[in-house]
Amino acid sequence: MSIFQNKVTKMLAFSGMALALGYVASYFKIATLPMGGSTTLLSMLFICLIGYWYGLKVGLMAAVTYGILQFLQKPVAIHPLQPIIDYVFAFGALGLSGLFKDKRNGLVIGYLVAVSGRFFFHFLSGMIFFTDYTEINFTGASIASFSYNLTYLLPEAIITVVILFLPPVRKAMVKVKELAKA
Repeated sequence: MSIFQNKVTKMLAFSGMALALGYVASYFKIATLPMGGSTTLLSMLFICLIGYWYGLKVGLMAAVTYGILQFLQKPVAIHPLQPIIDYVFAFGALGLSGLFKDKRNGLVIGYLVAVSGRFFFHFLSGMIFFTDYTEINFTGASIASFSYNLTYLLPEAIITVVILFLPPVRKAMVKVKELAKA
């Protein structure tokens, strides 16, 4: 008999483990930028896995939870709305991976869409709240925000996608999804 009495229990257990792994991985920083943002050791992947396993609704709930944990880990709030965009919406966008749960190469595509969503919200936040650190015009703020956020998100995305395309990792991801869904 399985230790999981029903699918909800299994979903909570797998999601909780992925959230915990993502949170711990977020402490392993490859690079950290001076005004927030860092390239971590696959932390976004663990959150995207939840959406990939269980779909958009569960993925979004888990990703928003992760965003709140990230805010508690190292809170940055320069305006009351900024944490909502930078933590709830940006990290919540990682749940978009759930849109591709049943697609061919769904994990990679979902991961890239999710990271792009996170980038969009951090870019937006930079445009709105962090213009004091750039030229006080739209062009300067947009270029600065775009460049800054791409500097830490793109390397992690590239590293993660390369790892996901390794045959043993691809095989393991299929097996873990089967276990999570069984």
